[in-house]
Amino acid sequence: MTQQPPLQPTPVGAIRFNTDNSKLETYDGNQWVNITSTSPEVQTGGCRGVMAGGVAGDVNVIQYINISTTGNSADFGDLVTGSGYKRGTASRTRGIYSGGWEPAASATDIEYITISSTGNAIAFGQCTGGTQSSNGASSETRAIVHAGGAVPGGSNTNAIEYVTIAHTGNAIDFGDETAVISASMHCSSPTRGIFGGGTISPTTINTIQYITIATLGNAADFGDLTVIRNTGGSGGSATRGVFMAGATTPNANTDVIDYITIAALGNAIDFGNLTETTRGTCAVSSTLRIVRTGGYVEQSTMDYVQIATTGNATDFGDLVTAKRHLSGLSNGHGGLG
Repeated sequence: MTQQPPLQPTPVGAIRFNTDNSKLETYDGNQWVNITSTSPEVQTGGCRGVMAGGVAGDVNVIQYINISTTGNSADFGDLVTGSGYKRGTASRTRGIYSGGWEPAASATDIEYITISSTGNAIAFGQCTGGTQSSNGASSETRAIVHAGGAVPGGSNTNAIEYVTIAHTGNAIDFGDETAVISASMHCSSPTRGIFGGGTISPTTINTIQYITIATLGNAADFGDLTVIRNTGGSGGSATRGVFMAGATTPNANTDVIDYITIAALGNAIDFGNLTETTRGTCAVSSTLRIVRTGGYVEQSTMDYVQIATTGNATDFGDLVTAKRHLSGLSNGHGGLG
């Protein structure tokens, strides 16, 4: 393909049609890569959300739902190391869970599943700094497996680490968050990873920050959530990020849903309300729908909203095992385009 030198540097996320291979490509900050033509509907008969771990009870349980429908979850398999407060990230085919709460050794663990099948998780590698209540974000190729969080023993960190999803191995340094923050929420577009809310000990915050997933570097300020909170659920499409529930103080929860436009910096906007007030929850999303699952104290409820609209949540079904502080991922989230 004949190509003239650009007048300006190619921006991350730019799209072109390659006439040599007749494929659409996007620029990831380093190279042009093919835009995937697969879909979760082809791979699993629908977009699959997979929730793992949790606090209390059978903490190694993995369960899943079809996000495109409604209904109760089903058993998927077991984690290598059962724990709550893990991070969930994914490509179209592989889901990754990293970090955790107890046992303390699990705080550095990274493990993976094949989303289209069912079965137990497999060891992937290690984070260099073990954390709980950390963040994650992912594109098709790269997963942020650790951003901020609390290190076992009481200290917190602002470090960010990543892995290449298709290759097992240990995490690599990415950069730093804008502050030492734990218990945030996260979402992704193919270009940006977003971290919203959390705690700068002992204060709960509403700060939103972002990174460019394909490059290395520190996070930057994005805007603010509509209310302060931590340990909520989040997800979204390639264009819109949605934040749900959370703890506004140690003893007060919220049912607030708000959203951002990922490509544009600015504050979150009110979306609606969940069917219940909760914290310690997680969410899984397709490009059309986000489902909030579980919560405090050991809730089994799930509810959902349509991402492109605004309004209150609707009942989805129940978890097969009630959980709080579980971790979710999907093969159709916004970071996959």
